[in-house]
Amino acid sequence: MSPIAPDRLHRHLQHLTETIGVRLTGQPGEAAAAEYLGKEFAAAGALVKMEAFPVQTREVKEEQLQVYYDGAWHDAGCAVFVNTPGTDGAWVEAPLVFFAAPTDYQDRELAAKLRGRIVLHLGCHIESRANYQSLMSAAPAGVLMVDVRYPGSTPLADAIFPAYVRACGAVPTLNVAYLDAWRWRERGATRARLRVVGGMRPGQSANVVADLPGTDPQAGILYLGGHHDTQANSVGADDNGSATAGLLELARVLAPLPRRRTIRLISFGAEEQLSVGSSHYVRRHREELARHGRCLFNFDSFGSLLGWNTLWGSGPRELDALLTGYFQKHGQQVRREHGVLPYADHFPFVAAGVPALTLMRFNCTAGRFFHHRPDDDLSRVDPVLMAASLSAVAEFTAEMANAPELPFAAKVPAEEHAAIAAHWDDLFGGWNFPDGPTPAR
Repeated sequence: MSPIAPDRLHRHLQHLTETIGVRLTGQPGEAAAAEYLGKEFAAAGALVKMEAFPVQTREVKEEQLQVYYDGAWHDAGCAVFVNTPGTDGAWVEAPLVFFAAPTDYQDRELAAKLRGRIVLHLGCHIESRANYQSLMSAAPAGVLMVDVRYPGSTPLADAIFPAYVRACGAVPTLNVAYLDAWRWRERGATRARLRVVGGMRPGQSANVVADLPGTDPQAGILYLGGHHDTQANSVGADDNGSATAGLLELARVLAPLPRRRTIRLISFGAEEQLSVGSSHYVRRHREELARHGRCLFNFDSFGSLLGWNTLWGSGPRELDALLTGYFQKHGQQVRREHGVLPYADHFPFVAAGVPALTLMRFNCTAGRFFHHRPDDDLSRVDPVLMAASLSAVAEFTAEMANAPELPFAAKVPAEEHAAIAAHWDDLFGGWNFPDGPTPAR
């Protein structure tokens, strides 16, 4: 097998981040990345197809936020959440109320306290549809999401889950920096006003599917995955240019090898809206996954210059032990985190019953300090470290593709079934969720 080449990884990363740039769902940058993937996969010898699906795409021309304290209005940085509406260019002004999400959803007077106000929401994810429904039912004038994962000074980009928006609606929602929110509380801020020109419009994304066919159609399919979209204002060298470049190198080194099982590489679109592309894929191919799916190895932000390798996902313990050996052979150690994680592209495969893991590389306890920020550029990633991890997965995949029998059960642990089903229904809308969320209302 040819070695994974760090210089080729760097070339792909440079094209994605510098030639293309931001690859926002449904926008030309994401489409350009998909086209690049298709051409490179085909050049490696893979059979390529594009599977398009509808999305809501963020098209914001202006976003402004001002907060009132010390007797004056002060400008503040912000980033509009995907799947939330604009204000048609008008200012929305209201009293500011500070809301601690981990505890304040227990407040029985929630509606009275939040109605008509701009809510400073300490916590950027609402991981409960019941909580989001109660927030929307209170009819706030707007929401300012404070990202508590990393106490930084830069507003991060993010999204409200499509299934939540369809079920509960949305109001203008902006992400704000943690340290800004701290200062507003410290200085006794009382009011806020926001203005958004633009918002969401119908668009199209695509999954890029590249097959390396095996000689035995009944032997099953091994999946390799990653996503090629980014958050707004981020060129996403690590999140997730690292995976996009990695999939291209995996295709190049695996294509010439003999194999019984098909290897299917999939670069997903619209991951940053909560794995919209991945969930579209498993809904479309559910029967095939049930018959032929053996496992998925997914990559997401695994290239950080400094950090530690982490595997998340749901699969048999035999698979964990097997992968650890391959990583160690290539000079890499991996920390395995157990429990159901629904926030990466492996999760819809798990919901479909296919063992699936995601490789990440954390550099702080919150994940990555440059997560969803404009400075997620080439300076953040190390192609040599990436090549070591990719080499481990390439060797694992090549050997599993030819094994007479897989040395692990192609099953999701039974003890995780209930939690997986609950997340699939709550966060993703279940198996009958339609393509393309309704526009935010």
